[in-house]
Amino acid sequence: MIFYDTLVIVSDTVLQVALEGVIAIGAAFLILPLLYLLELARILPIAMERPTPALAENELPHVLVQLPIFNEGNLTTGLLRTVAALDWPKDRLHIQLLDDSTDDTTETAAAEIMRLRRNGFHADHLRRTHRSGFKAGALAAGLAMSEADFVAMLDADYRPPTDWLRVVIPRFAAYPRAAFIQSRCEFMNSNSNWLTRAQSLLFDAHFVMEQGVRARAGILFQFNGTGGIWRRAAIEAAGGWSPDSLCEDLDLTVRAALKDWHGVFVMHPPVAGLVPDQMRHWRVQQRRWASGFAQIARKLTWPIWRSHWSVMQKLLAGFLILYQAIFPVATLASVAFVVDLVLHRGHLPPVLLLLEVLAVEIVLVAVGMTLPPYLELHRGGIGRYLRTVVALPPLILYLSFANARPIVAAFFGRSEVFKRTPKAVADR
Repeated sequence: MIFYDTLVIVSDTVLQVALEGVIAIGAAFLILPLLYLLELARILPIAMERPTPALAENELPHVLVQLPIFNEGNLTTGLLRTVAALDWPKDRLHIQLLDDSTDDTTETAAAEIMRLRRNGFHADHLRRTHRSGFKAGALAAGLAMSEADFVAMLDADYRPPTDWLRVVIPRFAAYPRAAFIQSRCEFMNSNSNWLTRAQSLLFDAHFVMEQGVRARAGILFQFNGTGGIWRRAAIEAAGGWSPDSLCEDLDLTVRAALKDWHGVFVMHPPVAGLVPDQMRHWRVQQRRWASGFAQIARKLTWPIWRSHWSVMQKLLAGFLILYQAIFPVATLASVAFVVDLVLHRGHLPPVLLLLEVLAVEIVLVAVGMTLPPYLELHRGGIGRYLRTVVALPPLILYLSFANARPIVAAFFGRSEVFKRTPKAVADR
């Protein structure tokens, strides 16, 4: 009987602490919708974009466009043709296809590179004999072979509009300490099925609420690894690309910020891409990101807390690299709830108030993070929104169980292999 009573006490305590952890992380997410609404109501000033100086044709800088690929098939041809269509002088555009492929992608890509060269483009097809450092290793190897001051990066499934460089590059002159400029991304297959619609809703929340609000408020936000342009000087000041994380983009973002550089976010023009249209492919992508964030947290939490930043800046930066901790905490809470339910013989555990608070918070976070972007970007009617948003809590719970173990393992030093996200949609 003593053992049983002790077990109940332990289970109650674990459940309570886990629920409080989930609620605390969820509360941090509510800061962004609050800031958005305060801006909308003109209670907080909206940071106005600085005037972008016009650049004469002879003032346009040399731009390196890096295209890291791995077994991307026919997407590679479309990618190269899209980059070749960018409105930028050929003598100041250097295209690098960073090809770590192990299939027939290489042969197809080589033919397209040769076609670009015949048309007067400076296009290189760089092949490594190994995948050391994965994407970060490829980017670093390519950067060493160019002297361009600005570096644009695109994954295989991303298609920028022709005026992308013309719109974005001049903004670096307006922001002398801008390490990178991140464009908002949209997705060509967002209406393929319920999963792509849910992802589109989440990504709109990410770009409009997380990236946009953070950028305007002067809060650290991340480079997304694609659809963005870096200032070479900032990459070098931060120590270059590092191969010790699966989220090399976030890693470089934080290290650049620690050197007093910052990012700039642009809503328009968006860069079009693809999202996984199958659950197993989406899980591969999410596991890579979750593990990478844990690796960054392990690596950079202490440098952030040793920095000269204010306490608030440190807390907000810490939340950026640690928020995926909600997955193992939510998993622990779910398991503890079931165990507690069994120990209490089917009666609700003594945490009813916390469960009620959590239920309200889930609704507030889901709606607060997704409805403003949905309305701002004119995504459709309210019925379509409601049918999509109800899928988000089950998806997040699924991710919690799927990613809990990889996150904990990565945080404690387990290495992971970079696995590409399969793209099931043909190029368009």
